Amino acid sequence: MDWGLFVQLMVNGLIVGALYGVVAMCFVLIYKASQVVNFAQGEFVLIGAWVCWFFLTKYQIPFFLGFLMTLAFMVAFGILIQVVVLRPMIGEPVISVIMVTIGLSIVFQALMKWAFGVFAQPFPPIFARESVAVLGLEVRTVYLVSLVASLGIMGGFAYFFKATRMGLAMRATAFDQQVAQSLGISIRSVFAMAWAISAAVSAVAGVVVGVVNGVSSALSFIGIKVFPAVILGGLDSIVGGVLGGIIIGLLENLAHFVDSQWLHWGNLIEVVPFWVLIVILMIKPYGLFGTRDIERV
Repeated sequence: MDWGLFVQLMVNGLIVGALYGVVAMCFVLIYKASQVVNFAQGEFVLIGAWVCWFFLTKYQIPFFLGFLMTLAFMVAFGILIQVVVLRPMIGEPVISVIMVTIGLSIVFQALMKWAFGVFAQPFPPIFARESVAVLGLEVRTVYLVSLVASLGIMGGFAYFFKATRMGLAMRATAFDQQVAQSLGISIRSVFAMAWAISAAVSAVAGVVVGVVNGVSSALSFIGIKVFPAVILGGLDSIVGGVLGGIIIGLLENLAHFVDSQWLHWGNLIEVVPFWVLIVILMIKPYGLFGTRDIERV
């Protein structure tokens, strides 16, 4: 048993899991605000990565400035999608809105392939060193930066929901939309802000993964991989989403270790999250921290 490889994969799993947790928070944020599961979340990740890549390669903008421009673009993009596409769906059955997000996913995939092609494009070099030694382990610099960014985003979410007016409005809306509206909270503004934050935070994940693996349409698959983490933690729990993301990241890398050492199946890392999804739905369908919804007939 290669213990060095095991520790390396567990560290990678923790870092990638934190990134999954950030994307999972975006799922939860939109669901808590509007009771809608956004199946175009992976495409938000993809669009953010392509936009940042475009700024850096087309206009030779420094990475930090290009990254900030990408976040600004994604905030405007999230608001635009909510106002133009989803706001007219307010009051419609939830399944109709979910189907709209699936349609958006397909449309965005096609547009990105049309605009940027189907082949992976590498990001220009960003860091002076690709990897650094941490306690004897070689860790990619972008992973360390992403871990710091993920922790910062999680802390920002906690502060936002507990100490800001809009955060409190979102919490009230998530608890009961009618009561929140009777208190003078603009439900439309809350929905727009939720989609804007979700789009911007997804772009962070897209840029990180794009720097590591290049940008291609396959990047949107992260949205599907994160969905089991959302179900595991609880669809309406921010903390659960973060914890679910970390668990899925660790399980993926543990599966990769077991596969490389003994099983040699070749694709265990890809299917483990969905095995977890099936087991959780069978045993604890509301997730670890999800709210149990009791309906009386």
